[in-house]
Amino acid sequence: MVIHSILHEGFGVRLPTSLGKIFRDRSERILGMTQNSYVEKILKRFKMEHSKRGFLPMRHGVKLSKKQSPKTDEELKRMLDIPMHQPYQACAGEAHWTAVKTILKYLRRTKDVFLVYGAGELILEGFSDASFQSDDDDAKSQSGFVFNLNGGVVAWKSSKQDTTADSTTEAEYIAASEAALPSQ
Repeated sequence: MVIHSILHEGFGVRLPTSLGKIFRDRSERILGMTQNSYVEKILKRFKMEHSKRGFLPMRHGVKLSKKQSPKTDEELKRMLDIPMHQPYQACAGEAHWTAVKTILKYLRRTKDVFLVYGAGELILEGFSDASFQSDDDDAKSQSGFVFNLNGGVVAWKSSKQDTTADSTTEAEYIAASEAALPSQ
């Protein structure tokens, strides 16, 4: 764990124990990191370590809402038997669990993918996007952003917008504004 020591001593950075492999190529001046051990821990927790490997984190056209929560005692009992059930997931339905399984299968396929950071002149790139009124329950839009430094992701976020946008343009403006906030 030489790189862990270098990052801690040189920059005061404490890396989480969940950080998996770290790759360093001095000649190319690149550093790569993966969270494969953390992903394996999550897969094991939800009994998905032997599942198929998924190609996408979410199926196209899937719309989740509160309306898909269990409505009968039988549906509720079936959802209580699922290994992901926790008090804070009180109204998760079959469609929600299917969406989570799709994400876990995707994580299983991509657990060894590296975030790679290159050297050279520092280049910061930022991208934001929004989906207009994508939540069927309250008609709010979803915002997201990602910032890359020399090709490697350093910050990202995806969240529901606090305000209900009246147009696609307004939703995009809100997303860009959220990305520009220093607290992000």
